[in-house]
Amino acid sequence: MPLDSRLLVQLAANLTSSLDLTTVSAPLSFARQLNLADGTGLNQANRLWSDERTLAASASEDLDLAGVLTDPFGASITFARVKGLIVAAPLANANNVVVGGASSNPFVGPFGAGTHTVAVRPGGLLVLMAPDATGYAVTAGTGDLLKVANSGAGSSVTYQIVVIGAAS
Repeated sequence: MPLDSRLLVQLAANLTSSLDLTTVSAPLSFARQLNLADGTGLNQANRLWSDERTLAASASEDLDLAGVLTDPFGASITFARVKGLIVAAPLANANNVVVGGASSNPFVGPFGAGTHTVAVRPGGLLVLMAPDATGYAVTAGTGDLLKVANSGAGSSVTYQIVVIGAAS
């Protein structure tokens, strides 16, 4: 099953300041598009997994990137490299969604160390892309668990996640 994907990040902003006789503005338009063709090399990916998940108050889960997740057709997915990771936290969440820091066999990838984490605040979005040939390495059995946690007690959190990668 071939995979072709495109990520588009676009920002339009306008900073204004009212002066005595005029208003000055500094508009900003930023756009970046990344295309990944089917394959395992530079600017390529051939595996995709996505889901919307809910974690109970103070709960966490370890997503096994090497052989446990399944694609939309029910086939098992094993990532050797992650080329993209997207985590979105709905504004309705009361707590942060914390990504990274699995206690055993952590997927280090973009985090720098196994204990490092990133907090995705309510309404926030985490987008990490590594389109080069190596991407973020996944090592089955020793470096393949992506931990996702609810940062607090009292309420559940929902999050959407997309993992794009290569099998070799």
